[in-house]
Amino acid sequence: MRSNLYKTALLENVIPFWSKNSIDKDFGGYFSCLTREGKVYDTDKFVWLQGRQAWMYSYLYNNLAQNEQWLEIAKNGIDFLCKHGMDENGNFYFSLTREGEPLISPYNIFSDCFATMAFGQYAKATGDKQIEELARKTYYNILERRKNPKGKYEKSTGNRALRNFSLPMILSNLVLELESVLPEEEVNRRINDSVTEVMDIFLQEDGLIYENLNPNGSFSDSFEGRLINPGHGIEAMWFMMDIAERKNDRKLLDKAIQVVLNTLEFGWDKEYGGIFYFLDVKGYPPQQLEWDQKLWWVHLEALVALAKAYSLTGDQKIWDWYKKVHDYAWTRFSDKENGEWFGYLNRQGEPHLTLKGGKWKGCFHVPRAMYQCWKAFQQIESNAPTSK
Repeated sequence: MRSNLYKTALLENVIPFWSKNSIDKDFGGYFSCLTREGKVYDTDKFVWLQGRQAWMYSYLYNNLAQNEQWLEIAKNGIDFLCKHGMDENGNFYFSLTREGEPLISPYNIFSDCFATMAFGQYAKATGDKQIEELARKTYYNILERRKNPKGKYEKSTGNRALRNFSLPMILSNLVLELESVLPEEEVNRRINDSVTEVMDIFLQEDGLIYENLNPNGSFSDSFEGRLINPGHGIEAMWFMMDIAERKNDRKLLDKAIQVVLNTLEFGWDKEYGGIFYFLDVKGYPPQQLEWDQKLWWVHLEALVALAKAYSLTGDQKIWDWYKKVHDYAWTRFSDKENGEWFGYLNRQGEPHLTLKGGKWKGCFHVPRAMYQCWKAFQQIESNAPTSK
């Protein structure tokens, strides 16, 4: 039973790894810089990872079991974020010292996004009205900043203004996360706006999601404009699948699934296997030197999208792709000796770095994917007792 694979990995491997190694019991919050074995190698705290981990434990408490240890671990991050995470304007820093002193200013709006997600889930778990209000306040602050998310920290001169895909993608999921704290009309409006922006603007005629477009939604023949981030496109599509299920919109569901298949066809490394990190849509050399690395989160998002798609359709093409990604990811990223997953492989599929966490990798993509795939396969298995 594939559901048991993901359930066991989540509850007996991944969550215990983070619960044992990442909690800062002296200053609050979490350590994300962990070696292969789970030893802390740096104590700086990255705010978006603080929010992600507090969200993860709150989410498990709300959706899996009311485990008081999980709620206490979530509180450890929530309290740290409330005390140290934001400046006087309510904008969230990018990084802090272990003690909570700010290191990097609030240039990255994704710190705010994941703090908001954490506040929403934690408020749902505890009924804390102050945290609920902070979730709403931060959400509306994000909306106010979305046209110029970096504010005074923006480096671009504006001579090549581009609209970026990342924030519209996150908002399509964030609004669902905050459904319990936002007015119904705001949730519905934001869902509709997100579907329009993701599926009618950033989804281009070749069936791929582009990372950057001209302000009017047209193609920019530049390094940024030709950039394809397969992981982003695939992750966004399972957000769209969730929305399609909610709206009972079969057309949107089918469209999202086709984009996943298009992206895998385009982004799969036909020589060594795995999904490329970045590609140029015209086949030119990408400017990102790490373009040919294979990253944990990209493959996890593909597993989630494919598991969800197969649970909703039973389509053999989807199942074939699921098996292909599954076999690649589980044999290369999963660390059977020490738990959790490696984050970074070279093109050949060998560990490029053996860390389990750092500036970008924390307690988020692996446990979220384990939970999502577990639940998708529960559905698959319930529909077909002799399921693959």
